[in-house]
Amino acid sequence: MVSVDLNCDMGESFGAYKIGDDAAMMEIITTANVACGFHAGDPVVMRDTILNAKKHGVAVGAHPSFMDLYGFGRRRISGERPEDIEAQIIYQIAAIQGMASALGWPITHVKTHGSLGNMAAEDAELAAVCVRAIRAVDPNLVFITLPYSQTMRAAEAAGLSVACEVYADRRYLDNGMLAPRQMEGAVIHDVDQSVDQVLSMVCNNKIPTVGGASLNVNAATVCIHGDTPGAAVTARALRDKLIAAGVDIAPFSKPEI
Repeated sequence: MVSVDLNCDMGESFGAYKIGDDAAMMEIITTANVACGFHAGDPVVMRDTILNAKKHGVAVGAHPSFMDLYGFGRRRISGERPEDIEAQIIYQIAAIQGMASALGWPITHVKTHGSLGNMAAEDAELAAVCVRAIRAVDPNLVFITLPYSQTMRAAEAAGLSVACEVYADRRYLDNGMLAPRQMEGAVIHDVDQSVDQVLSMVCNNKIPTVGGASLNVNAATVCIHGDTPGAAVTARALRDKLIAAGVDIAPFSKPEI
């Protein structure tokens, strides 16, 4: 039976501000990427998110970003020294790891957020920084990476375990990168179209591109977003349709308790 993980970025509320319907999404996904406080999240949100994940048997991991709370980690930051970015990533992974360990639900992975992830996918030096940071904290952590990315190449070269991630609601360019959001049709809003794309990637190991190409992929996890209106309803429909198509939904890695 074909199996795939469903991951979602979570714990992105901050203080009095609530972002995303984490409670509803936690009943649908199998893996949660928890914000580490640099783009969103705070100690209480981290704790509550991890406890909720533990309650539902959902694997958790760190979701580090650039130091950009004001811009939600979506601003492209340049000029930082590589060793400083490495320290920032180590700090964030360690924060989630410490909280999760204290709560008896150890982290399994790391997934970079926003501009950090997008830039590292294209920049070999930044990709290497991310990999070094993960290995420095725990070389047994899995790195969620995009196919055809510099981050995947860097992780594999360093012997770090990877989980290849594909997106349910984004189209792909012919080079395997995500189509820019400003491109017409880059974001998929129709559930059936999203399911068709996911089934192609998960069951047939093929990424359909905007240019009509078909790229090879070995997808381990599908990202579904939880911070858009009606996200939980859409995510539930996607999960149900995948199960109906014979796909087993399960985490790519389970916590070692």
